This record gives sequence, structure tokens and C-alpha cells, in this order.
Amino acid sequence: MTILVTGATGHLGRLVIDSLLARGAAPDDVVAGVRDLDRASDLVDRGVRAVVVDYDRPDTVADALRGVDSVLLISGSEVGRRVEQHRAVIDAAAAAGVTKLVYTSAPKATTSGLVLAPEHKATEELISASGVPAVILRNNWYTENYAGTVEQARATGAFAANVGDGRVASASRRDFAEAAAVVLREDGHVGQVYELGGDVAWNYDELAAAISEVIGSPVEYRRVRADEHLAMLAEAGLDEGTAGFVVALDAGIAEGALADSDGTLSRLIGRPTTPLVEGLRAL
Repeated sequence: MTILVTGATGHLGRLVIDSLLARGAAPDDVVAGVRDLDRASDLVDRGVRAVVVDYDRPDTVADALRGVDSVLLISGSEVGRRVEQHRAVIDAAAAAGVTKLVYTSAPKATTSGLVLAPEHKATEELISASGVPAVILRNNWYTENYAGTVEQARATGAFAANVGDGRVASASRRDFAEAAAVVLREDGHVGQVYELGGDVAWNYDELAAAISEVIGSPVEYRRVRADEHLAMLAEAGLDEGTAGFVVALDAGIAEGALADSDGTLSRLIGRPTTPLVEGLRAL
């Protein structure tokens, strides 16, 4: 069974390939889809085949999918352009007769008010309409998303957010990568929509305590209103669009968009998810 991983030189993609190989996939059955072949030299050294997959060049996607059985479509990073980029992979997968398309979506993508959800919802709809056998992995937040918060806390002893008492069921990227590898390697799973999150949903007071434990000094979480946070981010030099996006993300967390976890992730990977402190320490 040949498995293509898109975005293979990104943080998640590399971890998925690591997990596929660790779980017994033959290196020559794994294909790394990348924009820049030079960045995949370490994967090639491990026996993995690298091919060009550029979401903005549908011809590269079609070429890469020839002879491929399963595809992991890792969602693109260019917010606002992702639906059309994903469409290129979905259309090529349908044309190639791919037997399993796995997509990394967002929590409750079809109903969530999270600012990131609409592009994922649209992508899920494209997958459904395509008729390609698919598995949807609705990944909660990566603990690694808080690397900048850790550094801010290390430098200032505090961080601010307009999340209120909202909770986040984060897990480490490696946890989510293992789940993707399991779904890609195992028979079945087609037609499933998995809501994946960490075993424990924590709030930002608990985040502050975890960061404090990691850096060895006190950390304060400062609750601010959305307008106050927007002004703070603008003063720090963020452009209006980026600042508004951050504030909107926090508002979604405050409303509970990332709070739920039913243990599906830990069941898929066969172990507890990585605790918050451990995930932060690994940064």
C-alpha cells in the first residue's frame, strides 16, 4: 500500500512519516509530497520517495497521486487560500482512484464558530461531494502553538489573552501524527469523522502554572477584553488583520470551541495523550 503525505517537510508531516515508519510501513511505500525537494533530502536518505506537491500547481498534484492508494491531505497554512488549494488534491485523488483520503480538519468544523472553521467546513464538503473514500481528523490545538507564549512569559513573567475561562483540549503534534499514521495504515476508518483532542482540557490559569513549572519562575495570565487585547497587539506591532485574527481565535476559545475531548485520540494511538507540561517542556 502506497501512502502519500502532503506537506511532508512541515512540522506535522515529518512526524507522520516518522510514525508510519515506526509502525512498520516500508520506506519505499511512503511518498513525501513537498514543494521543495531539497528540503526532503533527509527523508530520501531514509528510503522515502519524495515528489513535488504544490497545492498551487494542480499538475504536480495529479502527477504525484498516480499509483497512490492512500493520501494524507494536511491542511495548508495560507489562510484564505486553502479551499482552492485543497480542491486540487481532492480532485486529483478522485481522478486517481485513491482508496482512502485522510484530511486534517478543525474541531466541529461544520458547526463551530471558530474563525478557522469555515475553510475546513468547505473542504469537508468538497471531499464529501467528490465521492473519494475519506476519513476526517478534526484536530484540536497543538500544544506547540504556545511556543511564543512560553517565550513571552519567560521574558516578561506574564501573558494576556481574551479567552476568559475557556478551555483547550490540546495535545502534542506527535500525538496527532500518530493518529494519522494509525488511520492510514489500518484497514477501515473510511467514513469516520474523528474529533481528536487531548485527554485533559485546561484553562489559561492552568497554562500559566504549566509554563511556570517549565521555565522555573512565576507566570501570570492576564485576562483582558477583546478590545484591550486588540489594542495591545497593535501596540506590539501586529497589523490590523493579524491582530483581529488572534483576538477572534481567543474569542472562539472563550466560547468553548476547543474545550471538548472524548478520548478518541488516546484510543486511536493506544496511550494517553501528552500532558500539557510535558508538551511545553519538549519545546
